[in-house]
Amino acid sequence: MSSSVEKSNSTSIEKIVEQALQDGYLTPAMEAEVGRICDSAFELSVEEYMALDRLMGALLTGEVVAVPRKQFINVMEELVLSEAVARVAEIEEHSGKILDLGDIAAYALNRLPPLYATTEQGAVYQRERALADLQHLIVQQVKEAIERNLDRPEFFPDRSSFGQTGKDTVLTQISALLQTIASNFENDPSQQN
Repeated sequence: MSSSVEKSNSTSIEKIVEQALQDGYLTPAMEAEVGRICDSAFELSVEEYMALDRLMGALLTGEVVAVPRKQFINVMEELVLSEAVARVAEIEEHSGKILDLGDIAAYALNRLPPLYATTEQGAVYQRERALADLQHLIVQQVKEAIERNLDRPEFFPDRSSFGQTGKDTVLTQISALLQTIASNFENDPSQQN
């Protein structure tokens, strides 16, 4: 099984490198996928190392250009977060309840228009436009998001936010799953020799 996993990782890294060489760009998503594969692999194969070496050489010579993570911002994110932080702080102070700021912001952002800008001047324009034309809608959506967050039952108390899942967590989950399967197997008389 591990050889097929290594082979699929090798193919994935090789495909990403080939795509980057073909396009001339290494996108943040491609970079993240290579990082994920490297982090999850027990050991990289020779082919994987060769593909990574080829990518590094292409980056150094300029044959492939790494696209910066963000060349633009969504001003609406800043405005929604500011509103959500202020409202959540009030509620937590008075009620003692802990709210999920990320869920609240995501809910509101999904119901508001994005306001992208590529320059500081563009961001100032978008901010002024939003405060003049959309402030009421921002407040309304954040309020609705908070109400939904307060009424939401704890379906998945063990869910984890982006960036909070580590190798130890995954290994612990796999270990627990294997222990459950093994104990079910040991207790099943039809599985006995």
